[in-house]
Order: sequence, then C-alpha cells, then structure tokens
Amino acid sequence: MRAIQQAAWGEAEPLQLVEVEAPEPAFGEVLVRVSAAGVNPVDVYTRRGQAYNRVLDLPFINGWDVAGAVVQTGYGVSRFRPGDLVFGMPWFPREAGGYAEYVAAPARHFARMPAGLSFNEAAALPLAGLTAWQMLTEVAAIAPGKRVLVAGAAGGVGHLAVQIAKARGAQVIGTASAAKHDFVRALGADEVIDYTTTDVSAAVRDVDVVIQMFGGEAGLKALNCLRPGGLLVSGQAAWTPGLHERAAELGVRAVVFLVDPDGAGLDALAGLVTQQRLKVHVDAVYPLAEVAKAHDHVAGGRTTGKIVLTVGEPE
Repeated sequence: MRAIQQAAWGEAEPLQLVEVEAPEPAFGEVLVRVSAAGVNPVDVYTRRGQAYNRVLDLPFINGWDVAGAVVQTGYGVSRFRPGDLVFGMPWFPREAGGYAEYVAAPARHFARMPAGLSFNEAAALPLAGLTAWQMLTEVAAIAPGKRVLVAGAAGGVGHLAVQIAKARGAQVIGTASAAKHDFVRALGADEVIDYTTTDVSAAVRDVDVVIQMFGGEAGLKALNCLRPGGLLVSGQAAWTPGLHERAAELGVRAVVFLVDPDGAGLDALAGLVTQQRLKVHVDAVYPLAEVAKAHDHVAGGRTTGKIVLTVGEPE
C-alpha cells in the first residue's frame, strides 16, 4: 500500500511517499481502506518530535483521523461488516498509520459514517470531535444554562466545541480573530471576542468552564475567566508550567486532558450530525503526496476548521 512514512523526527522533509506492506486485522480488529485522513496540530508536533514520541518508533506513519470502508474483519468482530463506511481515531496516541491506504485497528475505535457526510468531512471529525465531546460531556459535564468559554472557537476543536456546547444547552462565548466572527456566530456562539485586540481574561468573567487548546501564558490567563470553583479543561497543560498552582491560588480547577479512542463517542457525534446539530468545516483538502503542504497549512495556526488529505476511494 502507499503510505507517508518518516524515518527521522523533524521538519516536513522527512515525510516520504513509500510502498509498505498493508496491515492485517487481528482478533477484534477491522481493516479499513482509507479514503481520507484528517490532519491535526498534534500530527505536526509529533512529526517534529514534540509529542508522544515515547510511545512511537521510527520509521513512523503519522495520522489518526481516518474515514473509509471496512474491507476485512478479524475474528469476533460483530460491530461491522465488509462494505460498511466508517470513521475513527484508532490507537491514539500510539501509531495508527492514518496517512496510508489501509489501517487496521480495534472495531470499537470506529463508528459508522452518518448518511450524507463525505469522506473528507468524516475524516475531519474524529480527533477534534472526540476531544470536544469528551472535554465537554465527560470532564466538564456540561448542562443547560452553564456558561462556557471556547478559546480558538474557529479552530479544529473549537468550532466543534461551540456546537456541542450549544447542543447541550450551554451559553457559549468564543474567541476568534475579527475575520472569523461571522463564522463562529453561525456555529451558534452567543458572544464572540476578538482575542487579537481584547484582553479576554479581563473581558470575560464568571464562566463555569473554559475549553483551552493553547498553552503557555494564554492558558494561565484563561483561569481568570472562571467563577470560583470553575473548571478549565486544558489540552495543552504540558506546555503550561504552573497551571495547577495558579488555579489553586484563584480557587478554581484545572484538568489535564488527552483524548481517547471511543466508538461510543463517535456514535454520539454521528448522531449530532444526523440531527443537523453538528457540522464539521473542512478548510482545505490536499492529495496524500502533498502532505508537507498540509502540515505547513496547519502549522500556520490560522486554520478555520480542519485540513484533510485525500488518500483513495473505497473498493
């Protein structure tokens, strides 16, 4: 099969289109022919050797977001049959090999694609969608009437978090540059703040939950937006030294978060898509061979929604 492989950690140059052996599904696994693969910031960090490399070995096939068709099932799989169209985030943070024509992984790392969703849209949804879903529903237990601040509300996780929080009955404040305010409002945000011209930590107060995908000083300042006892859920706590100590000083809480593969969560996301309460926005699509351009796009930090690679068509 064709795959994008790297033999060294670093910049985009090590990403090479190669021919490798296709995987075989083990007991409880499915083999998926990949039609599209999502590209996430974590893919860029991992390529550079900045994330999860303790559980990864070179040569390495990057990518976790995939959508395609089941072509083979391992012993004991009852969740899917060959021909089923699926999407998922297998194995994260261990190697899934998403930038390839075939992926083998446990059946419960996938869900059926909602009707009407394209392969590109489906591939854009799993990692960002599960991150937003798990942060909001499992960690923060969002309920009607809660006030939620979504930092980076036009980004991959952010634009899905706004919609999920609204679907759960929350009041949502989003941050985005001025050019993206209409986009974020269309997602359902009740208020949008331009973080490039406004000190968000001074302008927003007494929210119940902050969804934060930025580390460093931005993560620390976001704690000021919380009500006493409020919760910041951070996807970048490792890059925010002193987060828990500062939270304790302010009388608020901070939780370190890392997304898990979750078929039930994917089913919930698919349900929201079917109900037309969740829509994933694909900002740009690149062919598999242009993965370096896709990484550069993501690394620029100005993506609206998600970036996707086209891999192939299902058999």
